[in-house]
Amino acid sequence: MAPEVYFSIGSNSGNAKRMAQRAIELIVAISGASLIGRGGLYETEPQGKIDQPWFVNTALAVRLEMEPEKVLEETRRIEAELGRTPGERWGPREIDIDIIFHDDTVMTTEELTIPHPLAHMRRFVLAPLADINPGLVHPVLGKTVIQLLDALPEEGQTTRLIEPAPEEGP
Repeated sequence: MAPEVYFSIGSNSGNAKRMAQRAIELIVAISGASLIGRGGLYETEPQGKIDQPWFVNTALAVRLEMEPEKVLEETRRIEAELGRTPGERWGPREIDIDIIFHDDTVMTTEELTIPHPLAHMRRFVLAPLADINPGLVHPVLGKTVIQLLDALPEEGQTTRLIEPAPEEGP
């Protein structure tokens, strides 16, 4: 069976909600991708650089027979197609697509770290992931997505559900 790949998607420029939805459409359209589930859309407080618009964040899970490096190439292609340009670290962005998990892969290269190294500390990643698979186990920490989410403080990481997860997937 093809690997399960979990993505975090965010935007805070222009029509952020539409941009996140378009990113989902383009990821699902990758050759061989099979939708597992989508998280709800959340309005989220910016992290790192706080003097910017709030983000719209979501998560997506697909089955995809593709090595992690190739998945990264595809996400970068989609980001470019959606107008992402190089910018300030943690600054405003048209779209941001991060690979959070690729099955149980644990890897670090110059270009890519899986699991995403900050995912377990970010409500805006974990809340929509929990919509898809709250029992998903972090392959390094050995805790479920919902356990990690429940352990995080809300202060400084406000997330507000603005659109529930669709009724699809397992």
